[in-house]
Amino acid sequence: METRVVDAPDRGRFEVLLGDRVVGLASYHVEGGTMALPHTEVDPAVGGRGIGSALVAGVLVAARERGLHVLPYCSFVRHYIQQHPEYLDLVSEDDRPHFGLETADR
Repeated sequence: METRVVDAPDRGRFEVLLGDRVVGLASYHVEGGTMALPHTEVDPAVGGRGIGSALVAGVLVAARERGLHVLPYCSFVRHYIQQHPEYLDLVSEDDRPHFGLETADR
C-alpha cells in the first residue's frame, strides 16, 4: 500500500497516509522563515515499517522547498536529523547547540 505525506495547513500538521487512511502526523507552526516541529506521532498498529521516518523526511523536504529553517523540538525529528545529516543545514547554526546538534555534521 502506498505511503504519502501531505500538508494539512488548516490543521497545522503534515499527515502520513497509508492508502487513504491517516496513520501519523507531525504538527508544525511557521513564523517568519522558521518551521517549529513540536510533535510527531504514528499509529502503533503500523509501527516498525518506517512510516515515521517517511513522515519526517517529507516534512523536511517541504521545509527545504519552502526555504524554511526548522526547530526540531520533537525528539524523533532531532534523531532523524542526526541520522540523516543531509538535513542538518535546515537547523540554523545558532540553534543547533540548543537541540544537541552542534556536532551532528562532524
